[in-house]
Amino acid sequence: MRASQEKNDRMEFLLTLRKRGIGDAAVLRAMEEVPRDYFVPPAQAEAAYQDQALPIACGQTISQPYVVAYMTEHLNVRPHDRVLEIGTGSGYQAAILAKLAREVVTIERYRTLAETARKRFDQLGILNIEVVTGDGFAGAPKLAPFDRIIVTAAAEEIPQALVEQLAEDGVMVLPLGPHGGPQQLVKLTKTGEGLTREDLIAVRFVPLLPGQAQEL
Repeated sequence: MRASQEKNDRMEFLLTLRKRGIGDAAVLRAMEEVPRDYFVPPAQAEAAYQDQALPIACGQTISQPYVVAYMTEHLNVRPHDRVLEIGTGSGYQAAILAKLAREVVTIERYRTLAETARKRFDQLGILNIEVVTGDGFAGAPKLAPFDRIIVTAAAEEIPQALVEQLAEDGVMVLPLGPHGGPQQLVKLTKTGEGLTREDLIAVRFVPLLPGQAQEL
């Protein structure tokens, strides 16, 4: 009975994404293949396929499926791309990206979240993700440049270190805005002349904080 309900939940999950405008076949396929219930706390498992953000450890959240799909679609990941993700969280967004990219490097400031995500990737047999515990504002300069960068926490200003690690013609998608105030999802494209900016949709993310967390 539970397996049947889960199948129905996942079908409704994908239908909701399509109804809300997600049309990229590769993104929809990745959303279908990655088991979202695997990335939420057991107490939240029954709500895993509802279109809502859910709480995870360390006071963080797993973004609602539509926002994950929307950000991924606008990132326009190609099979040969190297992607940097800032804010591993549960690992769900990185797992989606790993279905689309050659390599994903994901940075998490909370050791607990980083270790849990790493175990999830191992158990799911996802081999093209490298998890780094560190400062998201600093990025991963030793592993740069990256073709795509996605930030899953809200910055008040565009982090310059991440711009420097973005390859030419690269794309960055991130939420910008004050902590606790209105935030805008923004798409940046790096060209020889600088950055071009496209404002997308209003969002609300947890804040992007500097440094590596001392606990958790």
